[in-house]
Amino acid sequence: PRARAAGSMSHDFMWGVGQNTIGPVTRVFTRLRVYGVDRIPLEGGLVLAFNHFHWIDPPAFGSISPRPIRFMAKIEAHRIPGIGQLIRSFGTFSVRRGESDREAVRMMRQVVADGHALGLFAEGTRQRGGVPGEVQPGAAMVALQEGAPVVCGAIHGTETWRPGNFHPVSIAFGEPMR
Repeated sequence: PRARAAGSMSHDFMWGVGQNTIGPVTRVFTRLRVYGVDRIPLEGGLVLAFNHFHWIDPPAFGSISPRPIRFMAKIEAHRIPGIGQLIRSFGTFSVRRGESDREAVRMMRQVVADGHALGLFAEGTRQRGGVPGEVQPGAAMVALQEGAPVVCGAIHGTETWRPGNFHPVSIAFGEPMR
């Protein structure tokens, strides 16, 4: 399943709904602290490169973003009943990991070319060991090809966060770079 229009009005509407429903719940249960969110440009194509430890990371990043993020997620997540429909309603599109997925690359470039924020987990997968992994080239590739800035966002605390064990979570953003 692929998102047809990366920047459609329905995705933006759903993003607003999510920020007012899922967002507050996420912020409360993660005891979220945020630093440097003002560094995210409010307009124009943008690549947001995040690290990734836990399933709560996308809602945490999304809950504090000043603009909608079009995330790329593994195709397996799109196939989970209920979850797949939910993430697609927010504009998330799929990637087939471990192979050349030209459609995913085309979608990444289109999102940025259309002036939207593309959210990528720079390691390509969750790092279950609690230590950031090797960064994959996708975020840099899209930013270079589309002439867009990259803003790195680091999340800390979700490597130990679990429902019922609500350790505080922090997110810090770097300066935009080209």
